[in-house]
Amino acid sequence: MLTGEIRSQINTIWDAFWSGGISNPLEVIEQITYLLFLRRLDELHTLEENKANRTKQPMERQVFPAGNDAKGRPYDELRWSRFKHMEAREMYEVVGEHVFPFLRTEFLSSYGDGSTYAQHMRDARFTIPTPALLAKVVDLLDHVPMDDRDTKGDLYEYMLGKIASAGQNGQFRTPRHIIQLMVELTQPTPKDVICDPASGTCGFLVAAGEYLREHHREIFQDPKLKEHFHHGMFHGFDFDGTMLRIGSMNMLLHGVENPNVVYRDSLAQDHSGEEGKYTLVLANPPFAGSLDYENTAKDLQQIVKTKKTELLFLALFLRLLKTGGRAAVIVPDGVMFGSSKAHKELRKILVENQKLDAVIKLPGGVFKPYAGVSTAILLFTKTESGGTDQVWFYEVEADGWSLDDKRQPLLSEEKLGVAPKMPLVDEEHAKNNLPDILARWQERDGHERERPRTAQSFCVPKAEISEAGYDLSLNRYKEVVHEEVEHVPPKEILVTLAEIETKIQKGMLELKEMLEGK
Repeated sequence: MLTGEIRSQINTIWDAFWSGGISNPLEVIEQITYLLFLRRLDELHTLEENKANRTKQPMERQVFPAGNDAKGRPYDELRWSRFKHMEAREMYEVVGEHVFPFLRTEFLSSYGDGSTYAQHMRDARFTIPTPALLAKVVDLLDHVPMDDRDTKGDLYEYMLGKIASAGQNGQFRTPRHIIQLMVELTQPTPKDVICDPASGTCGFLVAAGEYLREHHREIFQDPKLKEHFHHGMFHGFDFDGTMLRIGSMNMLLHGVENPNVVYRDSLAQDHSGEEGKYTLVLANPPFAGSLDYENTAKDLQQIVKTKKTELLFLALFLRLLKTGGRAAVIVPDGVMFGSSKAHKELRKILVENQKLDAVIKLPGGVFKPYAGVSTAILLFTKTESGGTDQVWFYEVEADGWSLDDKRQPLLSEEKLGVAPKMPLVDEEHAKNNLPDILARWQERDGHERERPRTAQSFCVPKAEISEAGYDLSLNRYKEVVHEEVEHVPPKEILVTLAEIETKIQKGMLELKEMLEGK
């Protein structure tokens, strides 16, 4: 839990970068990520030192080797705990000319084998422009408490929130309450193998990890489950090196030791080795229009021939999922009703060959201020043998935040999110539908099937969807209630108009007589 004091410390660090000449929020996050990584490395080295001192044995694995680097600087001086006390100019020289080259070379070869974090440091760039700014930021970061896992994770998420609020690259970041909703709907289990093929800041993987910590504490008492959690459960792909670094650090600060967050162009590279590997896919991939056939993975074209990225990503999810695996993914509204052959074919595959569980229509302002596009969450299970019986539809009218460009909270913090700390009354439900979605989702095979088509949620039989050409847009099936309105008969309206006209004429005549002095 972040205190106001820690938020204030982070804001001060952010302001220091801004006034120090770095205004790109993504670059700020990247430089902070490097510095936090250096602090973490020093902590790991200190732990090994203390262990060696206690056991009177040599250090099993030391981050900073003995001796000097190629330029003659002792490796020991590259530690956070050493350079933080140096004078600003010396610190700048040590970090820029010794620490970063060390990260890219000796560290990678000696310590970083197999570590996802270390791998993403291979092209680390130090761009802090002045010694004064570096000294200030190191001093500020050194005072931020990093001992508690929850605080570390919340702290990094708070900083990632600034990417969005600063107005650049915010399209990478799905609102956290929408991510939490999707995680709660899919209920990750300790044996799941989870993949986000467009992982960005790893928000979905982090939320899945937090869900498991809260609901499956047995993971950390069972050595096999614990090993799986730290080394086999989480997989993220992205083709942006900066986002890979940020995503990896987000996972590290949320206590996942070695997630598989790797470079991969998910739509361009074939997926041999990845096919049928995952039991849960969570994603909000970028929809960047169309790709050339030449740049599209051939195995995806075998599922559906299209250049549309949103359809290719759906084909990708099906390719990655193991039979029995499930998915919760965000797609643009057009996927629900698009009339191209590829659109219809993919929807038919979801309904006929797999088990389509739900379509949750999101309000248009969810991704504002960056995009006003209408979207929906699709929930499905890969069966390869069908299984769709009824599809559950829910129309989200409010997610707890204003749907304009400001995205201000409509309720107090205790009443926001999927699982608010305080219960909502009816009036508040109208401002935050998320807890209701979760409650009704649990009843999708029961009471929900009896709800009328005029309700906020309802079920539609597969046969009806099939007859409608596999159209999955909610409005296709929702019934609108028209209120009966009684209008005044036209003759009465004419009488009223005549009376008004008479009054106007009379008033004008009186006014004329006044002006003529009669």
